[in-house]
Amino acid sequence: MTFELQHTDPYSSARAGIITTDHGQIKTPIFMPVGTCGSVKGVHFSELREQVKAQIILGNTYHLYLRPGLDTLRKAGGLHKFNTWDRPILTDSGGFQVFSLTGIRKLREEGCEFRSHIDGSKHIFTPENVMDTERIIGADIMMALDECPPGESDYQYAKNSLGLTQRWLDRCIKRFNETEPLYGHRQTLFPIVQGCKYKDLRQDAAKHVVDRLGMLNDGGGASIGGLAVGEPTEVMYEMIEVVNEILPKDRPRYLMGVGTPQNILEAIERGVDMFDCVMPTRNGRNAMLFTYQGTMNLRNKKWEQDFSPIDPDGCDIDRLHTKAYLHHLFKAQELLALQIASIHNLAFYLRLVTDARQHIEQGDFTQWKRSVINDLGRRI
Repeated sequence: MTFELQHTDPYSSARAGIITTDHGQIKTPIFMPVGTCGSVKGVHFSELREQVKAQIILGNTYHLYLRPGLDTLRKAGGLHKFNTWDRPILTDSGGFQVFSLTGIRKLREEGCEFRSHIDGSKHIFTPENVMDTERIIGADIMMALDECPPGESDYQYAKNSLGLTQRWLDRCIKRFNETEPLYGHRQTLFPIVQGCKYKDLRQDAAKHVVDRLGMLNDGGGASIGGLAVGEPTEVMYEMIEVVNEILPKDRPRYLMGVGTPQNILEAIERGVDMFDCVMPTRNGRNAMLFTYQGTMNLRNKKWEQDFSPIDPDGCDIDRLHTKAYLHHLFKAQELLALQIASIHNLAFYLRLVTDARQHIEQGDFTQWKRSVINDLGRRI
């Protein structure tokens, strides 16, 4: 993987670049649809390509490890061949999912023991076997195993957690450097910056990641984890600024699991390049649509006889169907409603970051962001 920084905004830390992988290029800033189990809920890959215009999607190590399982994925030739997505894929380490299994997991230096949410069977994730698992999945970009502490963690817990994450990172890098990709395309590893809401811990974490990036055999970028997990929004923005002052400018920066359209623009302004979140599809399945004018609840009666397009400036599906028709589908509990709304929201998120990139290139990102950000959070 390579990263070329192409443009920077003169009034902020916003930047535009290109990530190059063996499965294609990714223009940043970028939003990555979440394909937890090897698919993006309710959206076919042809729609991801043609309507959403996704350049990269995510897979989840925890879920793919449990189902369909590593034997199936290896025999299929990796996730790209298994699900027929021929563009880049990023996999998280499964750490967030495992540490969310409160009551059915045990954390120790070796790794994390957990029980499957599917059948209760017992498993363990270690830095070494997570690297092996992500090799078998075959993602272009792999995440290191980390602990994601709760947003309300006290200082001592956050410090101990960060120490564990850093020791695990060293073991991840060692295993990554000792092993080779399985399917003929290169893979790269992103360490994760943790440290909760504590400035000194975040600084220490970022410096540790910078040091370790030089030890990787192939490329590498940096992920910012443990935000949008309960802390105030202002704290999240402060931690992004703290971390990005230290992370190298010639590597991509990935803010994990964030967020709303406003969150994304604020983070782009602070120098973040990559985003993912389940919000577009999850909210879409609940009839909540994002637009530049604000959010719409398509179950509301006000849309019952609104025969205007879902979004006249959106993707083809937005212009083809009316608000009244989508309202009807939700009221009738038709599955097509979930599909149309998910496509719309994902296409809007990709349009948002594409527009952000264009304004970074033009040198007026800050002015444009200020002109749209308030309306993005408005309820229509």
